[in-house]
Amino acid sequence: MDFGSADSWGNTIYFWIIPIVMGDAIFPPVPSEMVVITGGALSAAGRANALLVVLVAAAASWLGDILVFQLFKRRLSHVLDRWRWGRSFHRAVHTAIAKAGRSTTYGAIIGIRFIPGGRLATTAAAGIANVSTRGFSLCAALGGLLWAVWSVGLGYVTGAATGLPFWASSLIGVGVGLVIGAGVGVIVTRRRGNRSPVVDDPDVELDF
Repeated sequence: MDFGSADSWGNTIYFWIIPIVMGDAIFPPVPSEMVVITGGALSAAGRANALLVVLVAAAASWLGDILVFQLFKRRLSHVLDRWRWGRSFHRAVHTAIAKAGRSTTYGAIIGIRFIPGGRLATTAAAGIANVSTRGFSLCAALGGLLWAVWSVGLGYVTGAATGLPFWASSLIGVGVGLVIGAGVGVIVTRRRGNRSPVVDDPDVELDF
């Protein structure tokens, strides 16, 4: 497969989106924005259906969020410590909450996913705080849909405006998204202050 050719991607972009977007719910460094923005760029090039990319990305985002939410709501997170990858994930949750805070409001569930690392932090915090499953599910669905529309839109607009190869449009879209997300993150952090329960002492354990 020639990854630099739009024709080589075809319908495979939809199958890439599902595991990568779900994986991002557990491990934020997974490049979910990249693959969804690429779907938007391919749509601009006539090689994918923008609406289908949005729906697949939103569904995968919701499924990943529900998985993490239930994991922490049912207090099963310590089971992960049996494996090295599980301990890495557990540490990633601590780090994400330390950076993004522990807000469990419905607005945060919808909006903080646009900030790097915010999706994992807010989803885990909502489970820890025993937020209503129905309320979380609805907010996660709405947030996932808005995120998918935003990401696909970035790729589509960039591709249509620049006329560059889809991979170049994807990189530009990702760069724009990261800059905007980082800017919003700085604003949110300053307004909320340091509300994280995460402490610097490695001997102090949190109840999750």
